[in-house]
Amino acid sequence: MITIEFEEPRVATCECCGRDIFTLTRFVHQEGDAFAVYYAKFTQGHDDKIVYGLVSLGQWGEGSEPGNRLAFPFRIWTTNAHYEVGLVDAVESPWKDVTYLGRILDRNEGLNHAWIKEVFHITDHIVTDDKLVVEYFHGDM
Repeated sequence: MITIEFEEPRVATCECCGRDIFTLTRFVHQEGDAFAVYYAKFTQGHDDKIVYGLVSLGQWGEGSEPGNRLAFPFRIWTTNAHYEVGLVDAVESPWKDVTYLGRILDRNEGLNHAWIKEVFHITDHIVTDDKLVVEYFHGDM
């Protein structure tokens, strides 16, 4: 069973439309232990509702280093009231230059990695448990 620790969002202004850009940092625990970190980013009021994200899995305990983690970039969108999740290449990620989350995998490498089930398990929780993401997709923000 996983639980998510929700940090306060960071809010910036979109240069193209002046609307709010929300960046979320979330800490995921499994059976009480540090398990993963995910980032999510979306712009309020854009016509295309897409959440860009990055899940970092691996060792998060004291003394762990970025070399002990891997990051999986993704995006979430909806079609006909269903959530869709797709991995993207590292260059498409807003966090493509971040190194402390581990090496960022490209789409094909991520899809073929042994940890892909954990990534999709976390994205399933994002669309049900992350209140800001749910509100974004359902028009409440």
